[in-house]
Amino acid sequence: MQGEESLQVLVGTEGDSFPLMEISTCEAEPSEQWDFILVAKYHTEMRFRQVERQKQFLEELKRRGFHVKVREDQKHVFYGIRADNRIFDLYRTLLMEPEGPAPSLEKVRPTTIPATTRIRIVNFVLNSKTAAGDSFEDLVKDGVFETKFPLHRGEEDLKTKWARWRNMLQEQPIDAIRDYFGEKVALYFAWLGWYTYMLVPAAVVGLIVFLSGFALFNSSQISKEICEADDIFMCPIGDSNSYQPLSVTCTFAKITHLFDNEGTVLFAIFMALWATMFLEFWKRQRASVVLHWDLYGWDEDQEEMVLELINCPDYKLRPHQHSFLRSTIILVLSLLMICLMIGMAHLLVVYRVLAAALFSNLAWPFLENQVTTAVVVTGALVHYLTIVIMTEVNKRVALKLCDFEKPRTFSERESKFTVKFFTLQFFAHFSSLIYVAFILGRINGHPGNSTRLAGLWKLEECHLSGCMMDLFVQMAIIMGLKQTLSNCMEYLWPWLAYKWRVLWGCWACDPELRDWQRNYRLNSVTTFTLFEEFMEMMIQYGFTTIFVAAFPLAPLLALFSNMVEIRLDAIKMVQLHQRLVPRKAKDIGTWLQVLETIGVLAVIANGMVIAFTSEFIPRVIYKYRDSPCQKEPHQKVDCLTGYVNHSLSVFHTKHFQDPKKIRGSENVTVCRYRDYRDEDYNLTAQFWFLLAIRLAFLILFEHVALCIKLIAAWFVPDIPQSVKNKVLEEKYETLRKKLRSSSKSTDV
Repeated sequence: MQGEESLQVLVGTEGDSFPLMEISTCEAEPSEQWDFILVAKYHTEMRFRQVERQKQFLEELKRRGFHVKVREDQKHVFYGIRADNRIFDLYRTLLMEPEGPAPSLEKVRPTTIPATTRIRIVNFVLNSKTAAGDSFEDLVKDGVFETKFPLHRGEEDLKTKWARWRNMLQEQPIDAIRDYFGEKVALYFAWLGWYTYMLVPAAVVGLIVFLSGFALFNSSQISKEICEADDIFMCPIGDSNSYQPLSVTCTFAKITHLFDNEGTVLFAIFMALWATMFLEFWKRQRASVVLHWDLYGWDEDQEEMVLELINCPDYKLRPHQHSFLRSTIILVLSLLMICLMIGMAHLLVVYRVLAAALFSNLAWPFLENQVTTAVVVTGALVHYLTIVIMTEVNKRVALKLCDFEKPRTFSERESKFTVKFFTLQFFAHFSSLIYVAFILGRINGHPGNSTRLAGLWKLEECHLSGCMMDLFVQMAIIMGLKQTLSNCMEYLWPWLAYKWRVLWGCWACDPELRDWQRNYRLNSVTTFTLFEEFMEMMIQYGFTTIFVAAFPLAPLLALFSNMVEIRLDAIKMVQLHQRLVPRKAKDIGTWLQVLETIGVLAVIANGMVIAFTSEFIPRVIYKYRDSPCQKEPHQKVDCLTGYVNHSLSVFHTKHFQDPKKIRGSENVTVCRYRDYRDEDYNLTAQFWFLLAIRLAFLILFEHVALCIKLIAAWFVPDIPQSVKNKVLEEKYETLRKKLRSSSKSTDV
């Protein structure tokens, strides 16, 4: 019957003490405070061996000084776990500096033990192997227990001040987040808040660059020529069987000018500087926050050794190890996975080629002149679905590689996993964009001699208005889907799952058991929960910086997305998910190196986009070498007059294998295509001259941008002088105290 429950409290006997805890006596805690809740099925639903292993696990906890409280509802058995204060006294004692006389225990013991410290240490003990060789994870896999979680308690203040949509524009209570979720989660939100704040100038400049194109929306000479080119017919693209007047691309030409203009180069250099300043100022912000938390000199290795010694006094230190054979195997397997990611990008190419052939044969009037656009849009959708699938595959592969590498500690394992998983995710997300930016339309041959897939289907080509339009559309769709669909699913799925469990769950009458049931029905969390949030932001940062020259609105979209993301993550962690196990940290770890790597890749990628994908270089060369302004300097004409005709090669339609199959062939004797070829369809000297200028520009751009990054990094110190002085003063005072203590000992 609903509300029926049983109560039993088990405590260790007087002689059963926790190892290495002779330093203090047991002090009882308030009965309602429990560090962890373990959940299992009824014994009647378990095999005899499972019941015995469960009893052994609980008995070992009792011998170590834990208190266990058993409660039952109609479906599950709940075990409340609470550790004695002496465990945490030992933790504080082992972390003290060894120099100097040992202080008394009364000075060491705080008035209250922070909940984050209690949860972290108890979680470590529960996850460690027992005398029987089982960890809690092993017991869960074997059905002995179902799950474990710390209770949400005292989160009302965070709900009111932070985890609400109405607080979107308010400052985050980072100290309160740290007190409840620990330093690692607090640093994540501190970093995310700083990233969002720094996106404001990038978004403003990107919007100005984009809107500046509107000032020339109707006055651009190139757009005018394209819109008036009713007598210029473009050669069929892909498997299309009709000629199109160049004027049909009028609208696309105007849109392309919004992001492919002279401001693009300056914006790309600005974003290289912005990425550096963002990281440098974050390092300063982090140093101030960590000093405020008194973690500036905290050592993660020492922390992990202390936890191991608390759990097992006979713990043997695991030394650092390295195997060249193991590293070689991991490198080879990683390269194979990267090749798989590139292969997935090639499959997308195959899809786009087949889709182009299919759309060309469909008798749909609205697709007749928009085959390329339809292929780009559907290709971006397929790419997004591929990313979703490969994310799970990459995670499993990265985990297997980490396990094979045998890292020494959990933090080392997390760092190695971060590098491997991000590398695989980078290729999964950006392979298709790299293809569109630098390969699409460049290996197609020319009309009459097109490269074909399996000798049947023509490779896809760039949009008639240029390859920048393809890259812009691809970026807009992928970023739009990731920011909207991902955020919606990220919130709606856990919300619906929690509401479903609440609706169909049976609730006990006892308030304490109801609280345990409520926490149990929240969405479970894992060690990957915070990691996945970081990874999501890293990929977004990559989209925001790496191809920003083709999509100046990326920082603006990222800004709006982050404002939602902060509150969405807050609501999930406080209201929809079980409480995360707090972890200590004094920085964001390997993610900082990931950000720096993305910054360097962004400089290279944006330089290549401007040099090889954009029309910037050909326009500049034409303006200062071949334009009417150079030939007739005294005439008042636009210097880009004639550029469109200059940039299009001529193909005689009679050279098609079967020209009569193409509609309108009786009225068209020549068609035009984007390339620099002569009458014999060989590459002209102009093509090779442009290629040399493009390469020279790429080298110059990258060197200038990287020099600006280095100067900015040197100009802004990583650590504020106030932080350095504070640390220096603390060291000075410590030395003076030791000196006075030594003098007193000598006098005695």
